[in-house]
Amino acid sequence: QAEKKAKVIAVMNVVEETPRAEPQKEEEASPPASQQPTDPASPNVATTPEPVVADAVDKNTSKSADDEPEYEDGRGFGIGELVWGKLRGFSWWPGRIVSWWMTGRSRAAEGTRWVMWFGDGKFSVVCVEKLLPLSSFASAFHQATYNKQPMYRKAIYEVLQVSFSCKGGTRLGTPYGRSGGSLVPAGGVGRSGGEAAGEVGVSGVPVADLPSWGSLAFVPQRGHGWGRAGARQDPPHPDTFCSPAERLVYEVRQKCRNIEDICISCGSLNVTLEHPLFIGGMCQNCKNCFLECAYQYDDDGYQSYCTICCGGREVLMCGNNNCCRCFCVECVDLLVGPGAAQAAIKEDPWNCYMCGHKGVYGLLRRREDWPSRLQMFFANNHDQEFDPPKVYPPVPAEKRKPIRVLSLFDGIATGLLVLKDLGIQVDRYIASEVCEDSITVGMVRHQGKIMYVGDVRNVTQKHIQEWGPFDLVIGGSPCNDLSIVNPARKGLYEGTGRLFFEFYRLLHEARPKEGDDRPFFWLFENVVAMGVSDKRDISRFLESNPVMIDAKEVSAAHRARYFWGNLPGMNRPLASTVNDKLELQECLEHGRIAKFSKVRTITTRSNSIKQGKDQHFPVFMNEKED
Repeated sequence: QAEKKAKVIAVMNVVEETPRAEPQKEEEASPPASQQPTDPASPNVATTPEPVVADAVDKNTSKSADDEPEYEDGRGFGIGELVWGKLRGFSWWPGRIVSWWMTGRSRAAEGTRWVMWFGDGKFSVVCVEKLLPLSSFASAFHQATYNKQPMYRKAIYEVLQVSFSCKGGTRLGTPYGRSGGSLVPAGGVGRSGGEAAGEVGVSGVPVADLPSWGSLAFVPQRGHGWGRAGARQDPPHPDTFCSPAERLVYEVRQKCRNIEDICISCGSLNVTLEHPLFIGGMCQNCKNCFLECAYQYDDDGYQSYCTICCGGREVLMCGNNNCCRCFCVECVDLLVGPGAAQAAIKEDPWNCYMCGHKGVYGLLRRREDWPSRLQMFFANNHDQEFDPPKVYPPVPAEKRKPIRVLSLFDGIATGLLVLKDLGIQVDRYIASEVCEDSITVGMVRHQGKIMYVGDVRNVTQKHIQEWGPFDLVIGGSPCNDLSIVNPARKGLYEGTGRLFFEFYRLLHEARPKEGDDRPFFWLFENVVAMGVSDKRDISRFLESNPVMIDAKEVSAAHRARYFWGNLPGMNRPLASTVNDKLELQECLEHGRIAKFSKVRTITTRSNSIKQGKDQHFPVFMNEKED
């Protein structure tokens, strides 16, 4: 009996060491399994009491019950074993076989096992026919659920964390300082040797059966950051540093080295440019990461990665409702000072280093002209040089005629709306759109003045000649497979990414032929958070480098986008006019009160309406959020 108690307590200790999510509030609890959708989700079957300690159970349990063997029906799956379990309506989910003592409930019947699920730490009784060993990773792991469900991603991380620890490896740092983190491989971390045939990974899982990231340790999706070995106080002697980065920071503090000569994103000495936001240098690799991640946001509206290094396992989110920046614990403790991250956690609300009144925080010094530097950073990042666009002579006012416009991927016809606001007369507006709801909005708003032509792939050269000649071609192909926010993106050459080439094809057809000097303008738009290679390829086909424009400069919304085109003045600094409505309150009708000065990017997802860390609706009306 003493050995049994010791074994259960040991299991509990290991479980307590695994990363755990904060307990959810009762009012946010999931509905019963019978009411849940069929999409794979976390098996939150029932809320169970806290695990009962061994002494308490011993006082309330008969001696005969204690002496009965547990899970000795000869069907395997003993206490402490890592398994996959299947509940009705859910994907195969990782868990651990535990004793009934931990659940605070009755014993499991013969042929069943108590399972504690990774991710949410809840318990369920599962029959052995619905259990698989962890080594069945290849058949049990569900990629679609991993892409969609943060709880499933957390569960996968935890089970590999525990399995790796049980094999005697170094404990992995958790990337779950916030929800929705992405997990991708860090080459060689937590492994020894190559991927030889038959190599066995954690908990007996063959390396070949694991996903590419599953056989490795985990790091954030973008930059690797400073790569600190762990938080520590100022070392008593320079020779006791646990990483080269700490030595560099120590030298800067001792004024033996200039911080401008160090990449403050990763600690590299191969500096190629200045960091746009803070005093310090930046290397080429971190520049590419910054270009991809600076405007990448999670579902909660916050940046996906650290503002400094575009990485970070655990990040601190700014408490300012009008800010969406994050800073990782590693950068904060290293550049601001040891313990600065813990101090920020205790501060509520915490204003980040871009919002604070001070401009200097330890070695982290905010640049005074960071807005213009950030704009120039994106404007001067071109790897290719192209001939400047053709400049057309101005047409006298008395000779100007209404223009013909071809709008591809038209959406809700905002192109025509803007042309009207600019006072430009439109003779014909041809729109290609497939969304019925968007077409309805355009027809109602513009009183049927738009000619809809259906799918862009069905528009031919003959149609262009019939509807033209066009003076302006505009469009923005779907960004789903281009945005790095989408973990299942297919890139420029697959999925919806290929629709860019439909824009390129029709732009080529609509251009004036040789010898025709009539003015012709075009504009192509897409997301900023795309891969550097995709952006380079788009620029190569369009023979033009993009400009980055954030709608927050002239409106009440954050929406950064790349624009390619030949419109006059595209490269000039962006400045608002007296007619621009820069605050959300200016855009609302009487009786509606804005809770935020600007809203974050609103998409077709319903949850994009909610703003801030606490997910509030942006408008207050009749004493309710709206």
